[in-house]
Amino acid sequence: MRIFASDRDDSQALADEMIAGQLTREGFALDNYFYHSEVIYRRELANIIYQSWLYAGHISQIPDKGDYFLFQVANDSIIVCRDENNQVHTLVNSCRHRGARVCEEPQGNRKTFVCPYHGWVYNTDGSLRHARDMDVDTGFSCDQYPLKHVHMHISHGMIFVNLSDTPNDFASALQVIEPMIAPYKFETAKIAESRTYKIRANWKFAVENYVECYHCASSHRKYAKMHTLREMWCNVKDQVMAMRQRSPLITGQSADFVKEDFQIYTNAPAFGCDVSHMRYGLYDGYLTGSEDGQAVAPLLGTMKAYDGGAADFQMGPLCFMLTYPDHSVLYSFIPRSQHETDLHVVWFVNGDAQEGRDYDREKLTWLWHNTTLEDEYIISRNAEGALSSGYTPGPLHPAFEVVQAAFLSWILHAIDRRPDKPAQVLRNIRQS
Repeated sequence: MRIFASDRDDSQALADEMIAGQLTREGFALDNYFYHSEVIYRRELANIIYQSWLYAGHISQIPDKGDYFLFQVANDSIIVCRDENNQVHTLVNSCRHRGARVCEEPQGNRKTFVCPYHGWVYNTDGSLRHARDMDVDTGFSCDQYPLKHVHMHISHGMIFVNLSDTPNDFASALQVIEPMIAPYKFETAKIAESRTYKIRANWKFAVENYVECYHCASSHRKYAKMHTLREMWCNVKDQVMAMRQRSPLITGQSADFVKEDFQIYTNAPAFGCDVSHMRYGLYDGYLTGSEDGQAVAPLLGTMKAYDGGAADFQMGPLCFMLTYPDHSVLYSFIPRSQHETDLHVVWFVNGDAQEGRDYDREKLTWLWHNTTLEDEYIISRNAEGALSSGYTPGPLHPAFEVVQAAFLSWILHAIDRRPDKPAQVLRNIRQS
């Protein structure tokens, strides 16, 4: 593991000073203080990560009673499980006695969760079944000490969690993209592959990389051959608008299927409830995101045909989904420590598709596995270079990096403690 040392004495006062100064430099990259400061990282966890809706997994990962998987964010472990009554629960993986983890394996099937330290036994709904010899305490009741629950919302089979005591309403926010996402039928989709890439960089470096395509032409040659997002909007506008015009008829969907909506970061319906959709074009001759741009799986949901387009969704501040007519690739960024980020990538196909008959896993995952390896390389180089004492932040591209600028502004305001901080508005998403 690389260790990045700070050359400054860190404090709450310095954090406030640095935030105030950075807010006067709108449109510029962040000073490297914001990546190596422990004060900033702790504020981000408290004010952003634990207040936001985060993608934890898919309902297909727990099809049977007793099935579970673990979701890890920073120091917190969450058990996502199905109980004996077929109900889904999201439980804090911490014994109510002395805090030991009650579940260690990343996934499996259990009738109970047993603390390995003192043997307290919990049911799969989180209730405390047995606390060894605690009956000597006449005031003790198992009913008082269940595993803690965290807030959960399931949308189209995707399980989201929020570690806040009072999370904002995610269900209402997601209605914005309902006409665009419903046709893919993700609630019955199948996970064809799931991988976690360990990024040796602060979480902000990883998300910044995802939300801008300024680097696509130089860093992702195979992706750039197929996807118009690599171009300035003025150069591909006619092609993309033609695709959107024909798309509802070709795909068999409503007119709203191609509607754009960006309610993210400072423009989100509520904090931590970001939602967006954009349908952009593939270059002529390409049907989907694969090594050769040709079909790799059966069409998703109610899709009738390939329209030469792909959909970008955002659900919450750290979950993104690139969806082609025949498969979808979900990206979820989760901080594990100040300089480590888990990048979870999930490939979805039609729920009826069978590996070996309807799709080849290697062909299905080829493009985005290799693109992610390229991202892993450039993010780590970005982190190492930007944390240099000689680094001075430069200007962000006024078109390609407009979402990155909004993301950084949102972070600064979320961790700013001053009560008179000004409201910021995300002015324009589209490339000019």
